[in-house]
Amino acid sequence: MSTDIKEVVKEKYGAAALRVTSGGSSCCGSAPKAGGCTDPITSNLYNESQAGEIPAEALLASLGCGNPTALAQLSPGEIVLDLGSGGGIDVLLSAKRVAPNGKAYGLDMTNEMLALARENQRKAGVRNVEFLKGEIENIPLPDNSVDVVISNCVINLSADKDRVLREAFRVLKPGGRFAVADVVVRGEVPVEIRRNMELWAGCVAGALNDYDYVAKLARAGFDSIGIEPTRVSNLEDARQFLAGTGIDVDAVAPQVAGKFISAFIRAVKPAPKGDRDPACCN
Repeated sequence: MSTDIKEVVKEKYGAAALRVTSGGSSCCGSAPKAGGCTDPITSNLYNESQAGEIPAEALLASLGCGNPTALAQLSPGEIVLDLGSGGGIDVLLSAKRVAPNGKAYGLDMTNEMLALARENQRKAGVRNVEFLKGEIENIPLPDNSVDVVISNCVINLSADKDRVLREAFRVLKPGGRFAVADVVVRGEVPVEIRRNMELWAGCVAGALNDYDYVAKLARAGFDSIGIEPTRVSNLEDARQFLAGTGIDVDAVAPQVAGKFISAFIRAVKPAPKGDRDPACCN
C-alpha cells in the first residue's frame, strides 16, 4: 500500500473506531450522515440472528460491503483469518462457527480498531480469537497455516492487491478457501474517482474491474475462481457515495450508476497433485 493511501485509510478507519466508542456509528470510511449510517455499500448486511450474537459496537463498526461469514461455509475445527478485521464482527461470528477446536484470527493495521475489536471480544466472551496488528500485504502468520481467508471490503483499499492475494495464497493450507466480500467494477469509471483519496477510504476508488480481480487471483495461484454479485449500485447509490468528495455529483453519478458492484469472491488454493486420493479421480 502506498504511503499516502495507507495513511488516509488509517486516519479514516481510526476515526471510525473512535466514533463507535463514543456512541456513534460508522459508514464505509466516510463521515457519519444525519440519522446514522445510510451508506448504500455498508448498510443492512447482517440479519437479526447474527446481530444478536455479537456486541452492538461490533455491528456499529462494520465497514464492509457483504457478509463473508455467510459465504465461507465454515466448519468446526477450522482456522480462519480475516484480512482487515476492523471492529471484529466477522472474526467473532467466524469464531463461533469453528468452535470448539477452531480459531479465528483478525488482522488490522489500525490501533483504534484493534482496541475496539478486543473490547468487543471481551464483551462477547469469545476465547478462540486472536487479533493481530499488521498489514494485509505482509500477513504475520506462517505458510500453510489457515483453512479459510475472509475479508470484508478491505482488499480494495490496498494499493498493492497482487501482494495481498499472494500473501493470502501463502498462508492458506493446500485446499484452503479464499472467500471475501468486496466491491468490483464493471466498465470504465471517470479518472477523477480513481484519484480521489476520500473515495479510496470509502471502498470505491480502489475497486478492481471484475476481470482484473479474476486475473490477479489466477496469477497468485488460485483456481475455482468465481464472482457472485450481491448488490449493484443505482443512480441514488452513486449520488450518496460521491457526496462530500468534491466531485460534481450531478455530472458523474449518471456515469457510474450500475458499475460498482458488491460481490462475493471465491477461490481455492489447489492441493498438490500428489496429495490427491488416486481412488477418487481416474
